[in-house]
Amino acid sequence: MPPSRAKSCSARSDAAGRFVRKVENAANSASTEPQSTSARLTSVVIVAADSGDDVMSCVEHALGSSMTVEVIISDNASSDGSIEKVAARWGGDARVRILRNGSNLGFGAGCNRGVRGAHGDAVLLLNPDCTLEADSLARLRAHLASDSTLGLLGARIVGADGRDEPANRRRDPTFKRALMQMSGLARFEPRWPAFAGGNMPPSSNAPALERVEAVSGALMLLPRHVFEQVGGFDEGYFLHCEDLDLCRRVRDAGLQVACANDVRVLHGKGTSSRRRPFFVARHKHRGMWRWFVKFDPAAHNLLLRALVGAGLWLHFLLMAPRYIWTLLRR
Repeated sequence: MPPSRAKSCSARSDAAGRFVRKVENAANSASTEPQSTSARLTSVVIVAADSGDDVMSCVEHALGSSMTVEVIISDNASSDGSIEKVAARWGGDARVRILRNGSNLGFGAGCNRGVRGAHGDAVLLLNPDCTLEADSLARLRAHLASDSTLGLLGARIVGADGRDEPANRRRDPTFKRALMQMSGLARFEPRWPAFAGGNMPPSSNAPALERVEAVSGALMLLPRHVFEQVGGFDEGYFLHCEDLDLCRRVRDAGLQVACANDVRVLHGKGTSSRRRPFFVARHKHRGMWRWFVKFDPAAHNLLLRALVGAGLWLHFLLMAPRYIWTLLRR
């Protein structure tokens, strides 16, 4: 072996050894007295599926965190060269690991596989089109450490235009709430609470840490033991609504779900979603149906159940021209 290559391999080995020792120390500290969040390891799990350059930026910002992190990319058979770029740039960095799933397992299953290989005492589930600031994770972990009843934490997700995304602060999407949301009546909620929809109305005076029923799946921070306690994501969902399901099961386990309104995270809104609008929309409607029959008491009414099923797929068909237009614009 040429001397330069031997030296490179040795350096990589030393770096890997140092990181493994750091991981072991963090794991040991999780079972002893609580320490400051800076002493803990956070496993950042990113599920990629033809995510383009978004995943490069996501990994770069995650590694730029002021806290100790490991980044696990669970790749659902990307074919756009994005994972190869990640491997080329961070192939010698022991903090970054790529799991090649061989096929598209779906978002929830991809997250579950990533968490199974994680070492951290907390898991940050992060979309590849999200951008963390250097102190985002430290602030999120400080919130999580402030209350032992917290089981899942989201953040204030904003779009490229700087506007808050409606999914930041959500409620369970029961039949009545979904009806209010789709009909537009939910906009009257501030005046008439009976019209409450699935998304909570914007609030200029929301507390820094706000208890909610559900948060955006673009970013979710959980203690590792909570994720394992509730069994991770329900892999019966392929894409969409699995985040609502996870939030519900965390609450059913007696823990709280909250949104850190003082932690702002930029969300670029899905390269892969724009590329495959029909695929994404079909699985979104399937996810909505699965959540309905699993959790909504209204599903016990067979007539209502049939109407909801028919309504969901009618909505999918009515939206087809919009999906076609999205493809034509590309």
